[in-house]
Amino acid sequence: MKGKVYIVGAGPGDPELITLKGFKILQEADVILYDRLVSKELLVYAKPEAIKIYVGKEPGRHSYTQDEINRMLVEYASKGYKVLRLKGGDPYIFGRGEEECIYVRRHGIDCEVIPGISSIQAASISSGSPLTSRGYASSFAVFTGVEDPTKGFKSVDPAKIASSVDTVVILMGVSKAREIISEIIKVRGEDTPASVVMNASTESERIFRGSLKEVLKYVEEGHVKPPAVFIIGDTVRLSRYILGEE
Repeated sequence: MKGKVYIVGAGPGDPELITLKGFKILQEADVILYDRLVSKELLVYAKPEAIKIYVGKEPGRHSYTQDEINRMLVEYASKGYKVLRLKGGDPYIFGRGEEECIYVRRHGIDCEVIPGISSIQAASISSGSPLTSRGYASSFAVFTGVEDPTKGFKSVDPAKIASSVDTVVILMGVSKAREIISEIIKVRGEDTPASVVMNASTESERIFRGSLKEVLKYVEEGHVKPPAVFIIGDTVRLSRYILGEE
């Protein structure tokens, strides 16, 4: 009898931000493969006998390759286990959840994907910087600061994106922040409001707000560390009111 794979977004870091459906699967799973940014507090709610495997990835250091993770999902499900792939944020927002689901289905295993709250939303709420707001922003775009080098081409043009939408959100952008922000300044100006949220929704959360020029200075001085979310646009001006500072 074949088992089933559940790919679940655990949310941005606060253990209470997992969905009720995802939490139910967590309690029932026989095998749990979890990522680096998943709150360890969540694992307390797993069955005592559940097999827990850390498969997190850090810059320059991977506990398992993606191919190895894919194979483990199929291997355990083939033995009849209910397998939970627990991922930080949302599985389909730079989370490779789609790759894992395709791999699992191609090997004849049933797969269900459960969405999660992304760090994009958590950073927006924590910093009081709405992604959209009537009168300020009717559109937003999200892009990664680190593209897959194996695809052979670059598809992200920060300046073009920044000139096409109201609010710009950057994930995984700390290492390329100087290059990216400099490009955005060319089309939006150095005084454009911006916020940076490190470790959104966790106890170690830290927020920087100011102009693009000031945010770039924070980065260059080494104050901003990954994981961090950059939010750029006029809605950041609302933060002082939303957070009750004025």
